[in-house]
Amino acid sequence: MHEDLLELAKKVGAEAAALLMDRPPAFEIEEKSTAIDIATQMDKKAETFIVQSLLAARPDDGIIGEEGAEVASKSGITWVIDPLDGTVNYFYGLPGWNVSIAAKDKDGSVVGVVVAPTINSTWWASRGGGAFFNSSKIKTNEPVEFNRAFIGTGFQYDVAHRGRQIENVGRMLPLIRDIRRNGAAAVDICSVAMGSLDAYFEDGLKEWDWAAASLVATEAGARFGLYGQAPYMTTLAAGPTLFAELEGFLNLHA
Repeated sequence: MHEDLLELAKKVGAEAAALLMDRPPAFEIEEKSTAIDIATQMDKKAETFIVQSLLAARPDDGIIGEEGAEVASKSGITWVIDPLDGTVNYFYGLPGWNVSIAAKDKDGSVVGVVVAPTINSTWWASRGGGAFFNSSKIKTNEPVEFNRAFIGTGFQYDVAHRGRQIENVGRMLPLIRDIRRNGAAAVDICSVAMGSLDAYFEDGLKEWDWAAASLVATEAGARFGLYGQAPYMTTLAAGPTLFAELEGFLNLHA
């Protein structure tokens, strides 16, 4: 069953990405949680397309979508969809935005697909089946020493909470190789999976941001964790050795 789910997610993800590559001449902007947290008409158009495509193939499955799609599952499988992860990148014409599609059961994600067409990148994984990037099997960097770590991060849309995140970055930056902020959580987590980043952490992500990419990361040998309470829950992904060090550095057990 996982193979059927995976092939469906790959097909629909690629088609949604192609739809998004046709950028509109003007954007219709909707403010969400804050004035800097936005959705465009393309977020909604892509989600509608993905939901219709998935339910046409599997009408008894459930849906959770960032832009509000919600369907209860009758099959035990629920699709978790971010139709346009990295909307701000998309709006400004920057690369790295992506389509993220996961299917989960009662135990978590069983398949995950992340399609980032502007960087010619597709990642996918199935539970117990390994993780892949553009058809090549991938593996996270392990071990990585803290002082040589190349780490990705992102910043909460709640401006007041960004101070805490800046403090963590300020403490960390003198001690590691460097930090990157690329603007699309799913791609950053997949970058940990393939060794393009050694670790990634961010506060305030939602399930649709990480549902697909977290499976790619863990199937590639990384650890993935969620800490604290919404809306400021911290997400962490890294190889096992660095993961343990970052848990302590970020006080995630406190």
